[in-house]
Amino acid sequence: MSEQLKGRVALVAGATRGAGRGIAVELGAAGATVYVTGRSTRARRSEYNRPETIEDTADLVTEAGGEGIAVPTDHLEPSQVKALVDRIAAEQGRLDVLVNDIWGGETLFEWEAPVWEHDLDKGLRLLRLAVETHAVTSHHALPLLLRHPGGLVVEVTDGTDDYNRDHYRNSFFYDLAKSSVLRMAFALGHELGPRGATALALTPGWLRSEIMLDHFGVREDNWRDALAEVPHFAISETPRYVGRAVAALAADPDVARFNGTSLSSGGLAREYGFTDLDGSRPDAWRYLVEVQDAGRPADTTGYR
Repeated sequence: MSEQLKGRVALVAGATRGAGRGIAVELGAAGATVYVTGRSTRARRSEYNRPETIEDTADLVTEAGGEGIAVPTDHLEPSQVKALVDRIAAEQGRLDVLVNDIWGGETLFEWEAPVWEHDLDKGLRLLRLAVETHAVTSHHALPLLLRHPGGLVVEVTDGTDDYNRDHYRNSFFYDLAKSSVLRMAFALGHELGPRGATALALTPGWLRSEIMLDHFGVREDNWRDALAEVPHFAISETPRYVGRAVAALAADPDVARFNGTSLSSGGLAREYGFTDLDGSRPDAWRYLVEVQDAGRPADTTGYR
């Protein structure tokens, strides 16, 4: 167990499941105190109506070696976010890492539906959940993060800046949401860099989240059974992989070199030398361009 981040305080906003949970656990494994937020609790589920809760995430953080603290928070409610940050300030006196991973849009976007056919209420709700929440959280949390030099903000999105610039991403609303988060990281880098902090965008690859595994009717221990249906799923990665990317960034004294940039879990694995839980290093975005989008048959040789 590493203690590289012992004494550091992190907030993972949107840590109920998926990438957020993986990031929180890996920050805990590095010794950090991690506040985890979301709307799904043991007492009350969100509209997802799924079993994962923020209390479960906090327990996993503690089991990994850190201190997990669950705080139910709706990041669309500024008063709740302010109360969250006030609590962190009172209990810890600092915030070293902010991970903006709030999403909540899996059931809201319609694949390939043009904007005039897409359900408008769902599209606008998606934008609020994916964009407005990040802005609200940054507004309230960044003054605390800036109390001490060296703070890190990670904006979690889907797709690198290079890839999203040239590719339509699923629908108008989804495309706009994910591209907005990339631009947030760039803008925050401009604002935070001169003040001694770093902001960047980070994307996982094809994530074997709880929802994705359920979609394919598999579990983490037999996920390869899904390859019969979708062979390119072979490049997929666990949520802990992007978690290890965040932990490596948070422990890097020279992380400011990435300020304002767009990064991926696969790219950072090469940079820092970490692996996924199975010892491999999937490089999903390179694979996507060179294999899947190129129409080649599924073959991860050289990509993981």
